[in-house]
Formats: sequence, C-alpha cells, structure tokens
Amino acid sequence: MSNSRFSGTVPDIVPANRMQGLPEQFFAKLVGKANAQAARGRDVINLGQGNPDTPTPAHIVEVMQQASADPKYHRYPPFRGYPFLKEAVAKRYKEDYNVDLDPETEVAILFGGKTGLIEISQCLLNPGDLCLVPDPGYPDYWSGVSLSGGRMSFMPLREENSFLPDYRAISDADRQDAKLMFFNYPNNPTGAVATAEFYRETVEFAASNGIVAASDFAYGALGFNGQRPISFLETPGAKDVGVEFYTLSKTYNMAGWRVGFALGNAKIIELINLIQDHYFCSLFGGIQEAAAAALNGSQQSVRELGAKYESRLNALFQELDRIGWKAERPGGSFFCWLPVPQGYTSAEFADLVLEKADVVVAPGIGFGTHGEGYVRLGLLTDEDRLREAIARIGKLGLFG
Repeated sequence: MSNSRFSGTVPDIVPANRMQGLPEQFFAKLVGKANAQAARGRDVINLGQGNPDTPTPAHIVEVMQQASADPKYHRYPPFRGYPFLKEAVAKRYKEDYNVDLDPETEVAILFGGKTGLIEISQCLLNPGDLCLVPDPGYPDYWSGVSLSGGRMSFMPLREENSFLPDYRAISDADRQDAKLMFFNYPNNPTGAVATAEFYRETVEFAASNGIVAASDFAYGALGFNGQRPISFLETPGAKDVGVEFYTLSKTYNMAGWRVGFALGNAKIIELINLIQDHYFCSLFGGIQEAAAAALNGSQQSVRELGAKYESRLNALFQELDRIGWKAERPGGSFFCWLPVPQGYTSAEFADLVLEKADVVVAPGIGFGTHGEGYVRLGLLTDEDRLREAIARIGKLGLFG
C-alpha cells in the first residue's frame, strides 16, 4: 500500500455564507477569560454563567438509571417523542397555569429549549424577513435569525419601563415587516418579570400586526417574594398568535439532560416537529421517562430550589448594601442585573473585577446595546461564596 499523498486537487474549504454571518459566541469568550485566570492559580468565583450548580433530584436520576437498562429504549424512539412525555408536560401546565394543551398537536419535544429558539426562526423566516428581538436579550435569538437569513429589529428593555418592551415605540415599518418576535420572562439577563397586562398587550400587538409571538419561559419556575411567574399561555388568545418554550434545565436542575418543549399554536408546533423530523430522532427514551417522572412527581424539589435561590439572593443583596452597590432586586430567574460604577463600560468593569478581585461577571454589552451600563451576576454558588465575591469587589473602593 502506498503511503504517498493523494495527487488530486485538495478542496478549498469555504464556509457557507450562513456560517460567516453567525454572531460571536459571547459566553465562549467569557469562559476563556475565566479559565485563563484560574490557570494562573487564582481562586476565581464565576458568577458570569447560567449553569445550575446543584444536582438533579435523586428520584429523577433513579428513574433514568432503571430506564437506561430497558431494551425498548435501546431502539430508535418515535420521531416526535413518546406520548407519555407530551402528556406529562400538558398535565404540568394544567396544574401550574390552568392551561389546556393537546399533547398530540400542541406539544413538541425539543433537545433543550435553545434548540427550539433556533428552529422557530428557521421555520418561519425567509431571507430578509424581520424578527423583533429584545435588547438586552438572550444571544441565541440572534443565532436563529442569522441562520435563517432574516433581519433583526431590537426592542429596547429599559429600567424605567420595568425592562418590558414598549410596543408603542415600534415603527410602522417594523410592525408591517415583522413576522416573528421573541420575549423572555422571567428575564435573562435583567431578572424582570412580566405582568398579565403586558401579556394581554402582547397578544393584541401580535394579532393586530400578524406577528408570531415566541415566549421563552426558561425560568418559569423561579419567582421571588412569593410571586409565581405568569405563563404567556395563560393569556386569552395566546395560542392563536404564538408558542411558549419551556425547559427542564432550570426547574429540575437538568441542564445537561437537554429536555425542552415548544407549546401552543398547533400550526407552529407542526412546523417545529417537521423540521425536527429532518434533524433528529427524538431524545433517548430513558431520558424521556425520567423527564416525565420529573413533571408528574412531587414538586417539592422545585419549591426547595426556589427557596435556595431566594436565600442566595438575600445574602447577595445584604452584601451589596454593605458595600454601597445600589441595584433593583430581580423578580425572578437566578440572575441579578447590576449597574456598573460611573466611568466604566460594562466590559471594562468586568475585566477589572476579574483581574483585581478574581470574580467573573457577564458584561451587559454581550446581551445587546441596551445592556451597556450593567453586568449580570448569577446566583449559582453558595451564599458564602456570593458574599465573598461581593466583598472582594467592595475592596476595590468603587462604590459608596
């Protein structure tokens, strides 16, 4: 056998235009900076990411362990998932939000909520079509629009409007051109929560302008001060104009399991199922059985998780008050949205506290232009580490 190299023409590997136009993966850069600091032997406290830090509840893991040995799950699952999982999420929505969902036509199983947020743009947007996205917002909205060849118009989320978009400020041209809009409450990155009035306005705005409404409800189980976050689908007419994306990642600490759902409008659900027929063959059956157990079983672990985050939030804000860092408390999610001190951009401040205090925070500019002036902190470490992180920042003498 000859070891000589192939003598033909080597192909020139040229990425498709869609690859060249993708937005930068902001969090990959953030992780790189944190890892570089840790590699120097520094004790880094990472508050910049959104990765749950506590394990999946034991009863869910046990179901998965048993189900993984079941030979029926070693075969391909049904393309659109097992009916029992769709029935479980419909049951959970009925119990938690009094929302009726048809498991067969109004539920799509996703490889995590992120996948659905990308897919809906590919299902609905042609090249050049317009999508309304929140600013600041979750960067993967941008990714889906980019992959579809669509355009974006940003809806500013301002503190004076409780970080809700002002639909009256959207231009007539954008109202006419837009085919899709995203919103996300409890909100990443601001921690704001939506009101029933806002959702009523959203249904009216979407219906009167022919725009599909996409609710990202990833943090739906995490509300503070005794307030339960509202599902968009609770709003009369919501299923007529859109869908909601729900995930088990935050509710049950199942981020690595990659289980999510698209719920609502049957025509949109069918489109998402159809595109997934070409991409995937659904989730491993054992994961589906464990996910159903999470949804159908006791919700005590969910209540305990919410209490844990609220206790961490209280500890964090006690320390913020002590050093004079003034900020609004979030209404939900596991994030805090804090103003940077005068004289710094969000990126400059984030670099400073990493270099001088060994604390990672996410600069607001990474979430959009209107994120400038803020940083995002996650409640994803224990109370002592949260207190220590803020104490380290306080020693820099930037507040008070």
